[in-house]
Formats: sequence, C-alpha cells, structure tokens
Amino acid sequence: MISRFLPEDFNPERPIVVIAGKGNYPGLIVTAIRKAGLSVKLVAFNEETKPELIQSFSPDDCKVIKVGQLGKMLKALKTFEAGYAIMAGQITPKRLFKGLHPDLKTVSILLKLKRKNAETIFGAIASEIENIGVQQLDARSFIDDQLASVGPMTKTIGLTERGYIEHGIEIAREMARLDVGQGVVVRKGTVIAVEAFEGTDSMLQRAGTFKTDQMVFVKTVKARQDYRFDVPVFGLRTLEVMKECRIQTAALEAGNTIILEKEAVLLQANAWKIEIVGF
Repeated sequence: MISRFLPEDFNPERPIVVIAGKGNYPGLIVTAIRKAGLSVKLVAFNEETKPELIQSFSPDDCKVIKVGQLGKMLKALKTFEAGYAIMAGQITPKRLFKGLHPDLKTVSILLKLKRKNAETIFGAIASEIENIGVQQLDARSFIDDQLASVGPMTKTIGLTERGYIEHGIEIAREMARLDVGQGVVVRKGTVIAVEAFEGTDSMLQRAGTFKTDQMVFVKTVKARQDYRFDVPVFGLRTLEVMKECRIQTAALEAGNTIILEKEAVLLQANAWKIEIVGF
C-alpha cells in the first residue's frame, strides 16, 4: 500500500500535482511521491515555495504563480493533465491582507465568502480544483510515517502532570470547534495563549513573554477536519521556538498531526529535554 490516506480508486497512472507553500512539507511530499514511482508535477508560489524544490523540476513540470492567481493554478492543472492535486505547506498568513495578487477567479470566490479563514478559503479553492475534474487528495497522503503516534514519542517524559495536559487538550478542541485555531498553550490549568490567524510560532512566542515554567503546547484538529488542507504540522522550527520560550511539553493529536522530519525532531527534542506525546 502506498498510503492509507489515498482513495480506494486511486489510479497510479495519473499525474499528481503538488500545490506547494512554505517550508519542508512540500518537499517531503514530492520525495515520497517520487520514491513511489509516481508522476509528480509542481505548482509553486513566488516568494513562498522553496527555490530548491522548484529547481528540482523541469520547466515543463513546474508552474510558478503569485499568491492569489487561482485562474493560473487551474490552467496549470489542466496543462499538466492532472488526475490528483495535494496541498502542502502554508502560505504566509499576512498575504491575505497584503501581498495578495487576486485574479478574476479569486475575486469571484472571495466575494462569495461571508467568512474568510483557512477553512473557507482553501475549501473554496479545493472545490474549484475538483470542478475541473482533478481529485483533491488528503494532505496526509504519502507521509504516513511522519504522523504523530499515541503515547510518549520522546525519552523525556513525565515533565507535566497528565491532568494539565488533558486540560490543554480540552481547550484546544474547543478552540478548534469554534474555528479559532488548532493550538493552545496552557500552564497548570490556566490558558496562556490561543492560536488564531497569526500561526503557531507567533502564538508560542507570545506565550514565552510570560517567562514562566511548566507550559504545555497542544495541537489538535477540528472534529470535522477537512484533511485536504490545513492539517496541523509540527517541525524543527516549532521545536526551536518551544525551546526559546521555555515550553517543555508538546501534546499532538496522533494520526492527524504531521511531524516533519519526525526522526530528527524527536532526536532534537530528547537532546533539549522537551517532552512530546501523542493523544
């Protein structure tokens, strides 16, 4: 089995287009698809997608666009004769307000949205992609081995009482239900910070301004999460921010949170005596 997240009728003969945002996540997806011997092409974003990932494709298999050019994205998918598309990697949140280059297609869908957040915007984009006959894949596809697992994932364990972690999980799930964000920081039953549009690292840095100890970072998903996009991700950069901000424990929803370069992250967490558990 290539990945348990692929649809039952997955056709390995059809090209897969990775729609690549920031960070290492898109590169991991591309590497896994190539390793599986499947055809992969790339839609990249100017000033977002890593240049080295773009350079790993031939010009015929890669299209670079500006953030907001949905019409060009759809045209590229048609040109590539894509059977499937997979969204991987964030777009800098502030681009929704500054640095967006909307074409007519983008303007038309934005005008229809009463609420503008990750779920509504990317949901609308996914619908436009599927309207041209391209199936949007689960964003966890091909990287099953990079997901958080249940229980302790580091040798460093027991830094935080389970009851305080459970409190953080409860708060995180409620914030996700309300569509505020997917992460929180708590300390001994007190909510220190809640993730909103600014993203995980900014929330952690905000929590770090309290300069206290025994803080717990919890990352979860919505009860009805759309796994075609907005899957929570935890990587080395987030671990570094935790260390800088003296956050000693991370609790990640197992099977749903992607730990980018998982082996390296867990090794570094052990070295820094940071506890990572899955729930």
